[in-house]
Amino acid sequence: MANIDHAPSRTMLNLLHVLPAFADEGKLRLNAIVELNSGTINKYELITETGHLKLDRVGYSSLAYPFAYGCIPRTWDEDGDPLDIEIVGVSEPLVPGSLVEARIIGIMKFDDGGEVDDKVIAVLADDKRMDHLTSYEQLGAQWVTETTYYWEHYKDLKKPGTCHVNGFFDSAEAVRVIKQCEVRYTSTIDAKLVG
Repeated sequence: MANIDHAPSRTMLNLLHVLPAFADEGKLRLNAIVELNSGTINKYELITETGHLKLDRVGYSSLAYPFAYGCIPRTWDEDGDPLDIEIVGVSEPLVPGSLVEARIIGIMKFDDGGEVDDKVIAVLADDKRMDHLTSYEQLGAQWVTETTYYWEHYKDLKKPGTCHVNGFFDSAEAVRVIKQCEVRYTSTIDAKLVG
């Protein structure tokens, strides 16, 4: 599990700004902060300044998240939020706000109302039931169809037709995007941190 390279403190650490994105880049292992589990229409987001979870919104339809979902520390996507992560194949609900190590199996390129909002696709790194999965393609064509449908329709009752999946790509592309988001975090957020 991720070790926090920080002395004990009387103030709460914000894992979003303390942990690196990669727990072990060579093994494609990421640190991920869980925001929500599958089966919910509630959208929770990590508050950038404090690290607490906030209910961002209640979904506008009955489409529930089909996977656990969260964000990757010390990354910043083009939509002005940490880079998102879909954690598939989770058999036991995760505790929102908890830290997990997730292993990259791909990335979904996504346009949300004109903003780039890509989603890294991963499995829990320490779940032996997921060891055989090394690519999103192993999840099958139906998984790709369902995931595309979810993302392209989850806002239809509020802003129809504003979301578009631009394709699914391999782990190498995911690493490239993560590294871009790390650079963006450093230039956009890191300099603003206090303390």
